[in-house]
Amino acid sequence: MIYSHSESNAVRKDGRYHQNCDLHADKGQYEKWNQPQNRRWSFHHLHTIVRYGFSLRAPEFLPLEPRLLPEIEQFDSVRELTGKSSFSALVALRGETIIYERYAADFSKTSTHTIMSISKTMMHLMVGCCIENGLIDPNMEVHEYLPEIGTGYATASVQDVLDMNVINDYSEDYSNPDTTALLQNVAMGWRLPVPGQPETSNREFLQGIQSAGTSNNTGLVNYKSANTDILGWIVERVTEKTLRQHYLDIVEAAGLELPFYMSTDRFGIPNTNGGICMTARDLARYGLIFTRDGLGIRGNKIGSAAFIHAVREQKGPFYPPPFSHLYHRNHLRTDGRWIGHGGWGGQFLLVHPESATVVVFFSVLENTSASDDAHTESIIHMAEEISGLPRL
Repeated sequence: MIYSHSESNAVRKDGRYHQNCDLHADKGQYEKWNQPQNRRWSFHHLHTIVRYGFSLRAPEFLPLEPRLLPEIEQFDSVRELTGKSSFSALVALRGETIIYERYAADFSKTSTHTIMSISKTMMHLMVGCCIENGLIDPNMEVHEYLPEIGTGYATASVQDVLDMNVINDYSEDYSNPDTTALLQNVAMGWRLPVPGQPETSNREFLQGIQSAGTSNNTGLVNYKSANTDILGWIVERVTEKTLRQHYLDIVEAAGLELPFYMSTDRFGIPNTNGGICMTARDLARYGLIFTRDGLGIRGNKIGSAAFIHAVREQKGPFYPPPFSHLYHRNHLRTDGRWIGHGGWGGQFLLVHPESATVVVFFSVLENTSASDDAHTESIIHMAEEISGLPRL
């Protein structure tokens, strides 16, 4: 289906002005762009839908040499996932060589895709550098860096925020259109406020998150996208440098070829938890930073080698089944062999540092919640197979 911006059948009229239909959501409903029948087009064009944002481009890019390995095409996992209607792109690198690449009919190597929560991995790089440079102590509590923060994060340690190990009233249940994570879309510029509702900044939204206590004693990941925004706020505070400049540093260090898009709130603060749109090849180029221990294409430090290594060496809280062999550490997901992260709706980035393998997978789930654990499991197993890793 081609989603047309000109459709206005679900738009309220106010005098002679029409509310923007893409961003409108009735109570208990997803935004129009995020409804299942519109989601595929929207995930491929989200940078044109959201209200605010910026684009960045590197002055030089990292060339990639195609040298496809025919055996990858024969993997059952590859055939199954690239044959699904949800499939958008699969790119695999070994170093600076493309060992596999495939795109859906409505997508290409120059097409842009939202990467949703894979965006969170860039905060790992920023925080790692801050810790290494003595600007952040991960054992200190959030209020010591952000005195204005509310009770939802005030007494949480920075390390617990990094590890998705905090309890508060922020909810992330995507089967519920009124979950806090989706209500945050108003502050992020991804959804229009209801009549009479003020449009707050994302940081005002974060200040409103509450909790009687932040300690998570379950031993399991308590996943909250707001954690990334808290970390970004701290990074900007301690470095006295805008997040936009931090992202520009990463874009240039990765040697991205095409534009990098970041959505922001009304006041220009980047939506660090999931606001990035980019091409599959450029996401793979970015992934190579982790195979170089945090170094950019010119050998400049953009991440901390020690902080990257600690992801696989120091266990954090584990995920509940069916991902109970995975844990979250330093704002990355890992099984102790690879590092990476998933994106809501069907994306995944997996990096195996020892073999310098990076696997990028884009897809768009068109079920109501845009979530499917079995689909995510299949993506991980496929990426492991491409990386030469056995299943655990």
